[in-house]
Amino acid sequence: MAIARFPGLVIDCPDAGRLAEFYGTLLGWKSTVQPDWVDIRPEDGSNCISFQQVGGYRAPAWPGQGSPQQMHLDVVVEDLDVGEAAVLALGATKPDFQPGTTFRVFLDPAVHPFCLCLS
Repeated sequence: MAIARFPGLVIDCPDAGRLAEFYGTLLGWKSTVQPDWVDIRPEDGSNCISFQQVGGYRAPAWPGQGSPQQMHLDVVVEDLDVGEAAVLALGATKPDFQPGTTFRVFLDPAVHPFCLCLS
């Protein structure tokens, strides 16, 4: 029996609106905007990713640990090439270092690593 439920995740970033727009478009989720804070949720409201705008934001460095990633999101897609084209069009970048073949690492507009993984 669970002692808690997971309502969402909060990600620090330099521009909450820009990062929420990126992930909201990628996932097809709606956003709720407040000053320096944006929530995105699916239509059923079952989950939430929040973006918190912070001063002095320090981006992770992929693949090194000089400024560690601390966490990353895995997003499941049916086709890696189609998913790659979509996230690049949204503003992601693809680093040269790719450690696997069944997933691809990208950097969101705030330079957080995230992976597209085959379903």
